[in-house]
Amino acid sequence: MDETGEDQQRKDPSASGDPEKVPAFRKVERHFWRRMSRGLLVIIPLLVTFIILRYLVAILETLLRPVTTLILQIPYMEQVPASTPLAWLIAASGTIAFLYVLGWIVTGDRGQRSVKVALNSILDRIPIVGKIYTVANQATEAISTPMSTEYSRVVFLEWPRDGVRAMGLVTGQFYVPANDRIMLAIYIATVPNPTSGMLAIIPEDNVIETDISVEDAMKIIFSGGIVLPDMMRVGDEIAFAHRNRESEDVPPEGKPIRSK
Repeated sequence: MDETGEDQQRKDPSASGDPEKVPAFRKVERHFWRRMSRGLLVIIPLLVTFIILRYLVAILETLLRPVTTLILQIPYMEQVPASTPLAWLIAASGTIAFLYVLGWIVTGDRGQRSVKVALNSILDRIPIVGKIYTVANQATEAISTPMSTEYSRVVFLEWPRDGVRAMGLVTGQFYVPANDRIMLAIYIATVPNPTSGMLAIIPEDNVIETDISVEDAMKIIFSGGIVLPDMMRVGDEIAFAHRNRESEDVPPEGKPIRSK
C-alpha cells in the first residue's frame, strides 16, 4: 500500500520543501568564526613582517656586539654619559659606511667583476665554504635582479595541448637558419609558485602577443587568476555580455525560431 504525502513528510522533513532551520547558536558560531578568520588573515602578514624584522635585528645585534665591546674598552669611554648607546650608534654608523663604500666599489661592471673574481678565487678553494657561497650568491642574484631584465614580455601560447591557452614569460629568443624562423624560449610558471614551471621552445609565429606587464603576470600567477589587470577585466565583462546574448538567441526546447 502506497504511503500518503503526509506520511512521507513525517518520515523525511526535507520532503516538505521547507528549509531546515539553523539553531541560533549555530548562526552565532558561524558569524564569530567568520569574523575571526578574516581578522586573522589581516594579522598574519603583520606577524610575519614582525618576526622577520626581529630575526634581522637579532642577527645585526649578534654581529655588532663584538664591535661595541671593543669600543667600550677604549680608555675613558666608560666615563662618557650614555656610553653603551653611543657605542651601538658608532658601530651601526660604521657598518652603514662600510656597506656604502662596498656598494660604491661594485656599482660599475668592472668593480663588480673584480670583486666576484677575487671572492670566487679565494672561496672556491675551500671545499664546503665554496659550495655554500656559490648557492648563496646565485640566490642573491636571483632575488636582486629585476623581473623586467629576466623576462622580456608576456605571451599566450597553446599549452599543454591544442585549444588550451597558457600564459608564458619570454626569457630569450634565437634564430634558426635552417628553417628561417625565430624561436622563443618561454617560461610557463606554475601557479601559485612561479619558481617552478616548464620551459617551452616555440616559434614566434605561434604565440599571441599581449600588453600585460611582467608585474601583472606575476600577480596573476600568485593569485591563481583572482587578481587580473584592468585590460583582462574588460575582456571578462565583454565575454559575460556575449554569453548573455548567446543565451537570449537560443530558443527554448521544443520551440523553433520562426523567421520574420
